[in-house]
Amino acid sequence: MVVHGVTYGPFRPSSEHGEYGTPDSVAMDFRAMAATGVNVVRTYTMPPVWFFDLAAEHSLRVMVGLAWQQHTTFLDNRALVKSIIASAREQARLIGSHPALFAIAIGNEIPAKIVRWHGRRRIEKFLRRLANAVRSEAPQALVTYVSYPTTEYLELPFLDFVSFNVFLEHRENLVRYLAHLQILAGEQPLVLTEIGLDSQRNGEDKQAETLHWQIRTTLEGGAGAFVFKWTDEWHRGGNDIEDWDFGIVDRQRHAKPALEVVKKAFCEPLLAPEKAPRISVVVCSYNGEKTIRDCMRAVTVLDYPNYEVLVINDGSTDRTAEIVSEYPVRRIDTEQGGLSRARNIGMRSAAGEIVAYIDDDAFPASDWLTHLALMFVATDHVGIGGPNLPPADDPATADCVANSPGGPSHVLFTDSVAEHLPGCNMAFRRDAIMEIEGFDEQFRIAGDDVDLCWRLQDQGGTLGFSPCAIVWHRRRSRVRQYLRQQFNYGRAEGILYQKWPARYNRLGHMRWAGQLYGRGHSPMLPGLQVVDQGVWGTRLFQAVYTSNPGTMWSLTMIPEWLLVIAMFGVLTLVGLTWAPLFWSAGSLFLLALLVPVTQAIRGSLAATFQAHRQNRGERIRMRICTAWLHLMQPVVRLRGRLKTGMSPWRLRGKRSLKLPRTINLQLWTEDWVDPTSLLTRFEQRLRDHGALVRRGGNIDNWDLRINAGLLGGSRLLSTVEEHGSGKQMFRLRAWPVIGRGALLSLPVSFLLVFVAAWHEAWTATTCFAMLALWLTVRVFGECSSSLHSIRTAVRVTREQENMS
Repeated sequence: MVVHGVTYGPFRPSSEHGEYGTPDSVAMDFRAMAATGVNVVRTYTMPPVWFFDLAAEHSLRVMVGLAWQQHTTFLDNRALVKSIIASAREQARLIGSHPALFAIAIGNEIPAKIVRWHGRRRIEKFLRRLANAVRSEAPQALVTYVSYPTTEYLELPFLDFVSFNVFLEHRENLVRYLAHLQILAGEQPLVLTEIGLDSQRNGEDKQAETLHWQIRTTLEGGAGAFVFKWTDEWHRGGNDIEDWDFGIVDRQRHAKPALEVVKKAFCEPLLAPEKAPRISVVVCSYNGEKTIRDCMRAVTVLDYPNYEVLVINDGSTDRTAEIVSEYPVRRIDTEQGGLSRARNIGMRSAAGEIVAYIDDDAFPASDWLTHLALMFVATDHVGIGGPNLPPADDPATADCVANSPGGPSHVLFTDSVAEHLPGCNMAFRRDAIMEIEGFDEQFRIAGDDVDLCWRLQDQGGTLGFSPCAIVWHRRRSRVRQYLRQQFNYGRAEGILYQKWPARYNRLGHMRWAGQLYGRGHSPMLPGLQVVDQGVWGTRLFQAVYTSNPGTMWSLTMIPEWLLVIAMFGVLTLVGLTWAPLFWSAGSLFLLALLVPVTQAIRGSLAATFQAHRQNRGERIRMRICTAWLHLMQPVVRLRGRLKTGMSPWRLRGKRSLKLPRTINLQLWTEDWVDPTSLLTRFEQRLRDHGALVRRGGNIDNWDLRINAGLLGGSRLLSTVEEHGSGKQMFRLRAWPVIGRGALLSLPVSFLLVFVAAWHEAWTATTCFAMLALWLTVRVFGECSSSLHSIRTAVRVTREQENMS
C-alpha cells in the first residue's frame, strides 16, 4: 500500500463532538477525500471511535497521533513519564483492533533542544519503551514516530516505518533530501507525513503548482505522502489558526486549485507507459528448486508495462527447469559454466535496452522495474541498483545471517551515486555492458559484480542507487551454508586481487572510496558518533558523523587480525620455556582475542531481527548465534583468501636478488612529452607490474612510493631537462625505503634475541633469531623487488613511448 494521505484537524472543540466536528461534517470531508484519491487520514490527537467507523465506511484508514507533553523536559519528571506511558496504553487499547486503523504515531517532532537537553540515547530509549507499550495493547497496529530534519539523527529501528515532516520549496532540494532520508531509513519504509505550501503567503496557484511536484517527487522517490492539510480550518493551543492557509480546501470546504492537482498527482502512474524503456529481467539459476518458485511468481506479475523475463538454467540437475516451465518466461538451458557465463548468456539474449539481474533466491517488489526505469530515464547512469532486504518469513538462522558480516551490500559515494552494486539487484544499459564484453567468466561463484562495476567506471560510466527499487533476498538458512559462502567470497577476493592489484591496499583489502551500507557489518572500536548540532543547537539539518578510528583500530576489523592473535598464541607457547615471555605474550594474546569477541558481542546486540520474533528465549538464542557467526566469518573468509595466495606476506611484483641501492635512470625523447602525463603512464605501468603505488603529497620531496610488501619498498623522484626543439631528458632517481612496520619489528626482534640469550632461554633465543633473520631477508627482498619494478617500468616505457 502506497500512502496517499492528508492531515486533518484538530478543530475548535465542542462539548458534544470533541475536536473533529460533527459526524455529518466529517462524513462530507471523507467523501471528498475518497474522490480525490486519498487513502489515509492523519490526525494529531485521538479522535472518537465514530471517526474510525466513518473512515471505514469510506474505505479510508487513519494514522492517529498520540498527544503528550513532548515540548517539555518530560524525562526529568518520573511521574509524567509514567502518565505518558499509561495514557498511550489506554489509547492504544481503545482503537488498536479497529479495521480502519492504519498506524499509531507515538510522537511528533520532539524539539531538537529537548533532545539535546536529555541526550539522544535517552530519547531513543524512551520512544522504544513507548512503542513497546503501544504494541502490548495493539499488537496488530503499525507504530511510527514523526521526526523532522533537525532531529534526523535519532536511530529508531524498532519502528514499523519512518516518518518525517519535510517542507522544502525547491524540487531539487526535495529530490536530494528524499534520497538522503531513504538512506537513513534503511530497510524501513519511508513516509513524508507533512508536505505542502501556505497559500496565504504564496497564492493558491503557487500552492497547487508546488504540491504537484512535491507529491510526484515523493512518490517517485519511493515514499508515501501526506498533504498538510485538508482544510484551512485549524485549531491549536486554544486558538484558531488564521494566519496560515495550508489546506487544499478553504474553511468553508470550497475547493482550491490544489484539490484537483492533488487528485491528479495521486492518481496518475509514476511512469507513463509510452516512456517506459524495454527491460529484460535475467534470472540465473543452478539447482535453485528450493527458492526459484517465489522468484518466478514475483517477476511474472511486475507492475511494469514493457518487460520480458529470461531464466538461464545453468546445468541444473534438480527440478529447476520443471518449475520454471510453469511460468510465462523464456528459459534457456545451458551446460553448467558458472554464474558469469550464465549472466553473459542472458545479456546476449536480451531484447531490452536495459538488462536487470536478480538471483534465483530473491524476489522483487511489484514496482521494482518502475523505480529502476525512472532513474534510467532521468540520468545517464550506465548501471542502477537498489536494496536487497531479508524476507520476513526467513527462518531464524537466516535472520541471524542477515545480521552477520559478509552479506551483499551496496557501496555509495553519495545518497544516489554508487561505487558498487551487489549482483542480486543490479541493472545495466545493455549497450554499455556489451561494449566491455559483459562479465568476466573466470568468476564462477562471486566477484563478477565487483569486477563489472569497476570496469564500467574505468570506462567513464557512473552507477546509480535507487533506494526504492527493492528486492527481497533470502539469506543462507544454515550455518554451514553461510560459512561455505564466506569461504567462496574469500576465494573470489583472491581472483579480484590478481586482476585488480591497484584496487587493494598493502594488507590486501579493497579500498572503497564510498561508504558501505547494510546490516551485519562488524562494529568498529571505538564507535564514537557525534551530532553536528551547530552553535547552541541551532543548526537546521543536524546529522550524525562517525569519528575516524585510526589505523590501529581499523586493523582489528580485517580477517588478518586472526594472524596477529595466532602470533601472540605461538609466542605464549614459546614462553612456556621462559616465564617473562609467557606472561607478556599471554597478556597480549588475551587482549588481541578480546577484540573480536567484543566486536561479536556488540554486533549481536546491535542486530535487528524480524518484528514477529517476540519470544524472549528465541531472541536470546538468535543473539548467541549471531555472535558466533561474527566470530567465525573472518576465520573462513581468511581461509578462502589464503587459498588463493592472498597472504599478508605475499610479494608484490617479481622477486629480485639484486642488492637494494639508489639507482639513477633516464629517458630521452626527440619529441616533446608532457611530464605529468608521462609520469601518470609510468605510474600505471608500475601497477601493471604488480607493485602497490602511492603518490607523494603536497609536502613530500618524492613523486611515487612503490611497495612490494608490508616491510619494504622504494621512493622515486623525477625531473625533466628541456634541451630545445622538443628534445627532453627525463631523469629518475629511486632509493630503497624500510617500512614503518620493519622499523618497529626489526629492533624489537633483535632486542628479544639479546634479552632471551641473556636469560639463557635458548628455545626463545632460537625462535627470535629465526624471526629476526626472516624479517631482515624480507626487508631486503621487498626493497629489491620494488626497485626491479621501477627498472621494468622504465624498460616498457622506452619500448612503448619510442624513447631511449
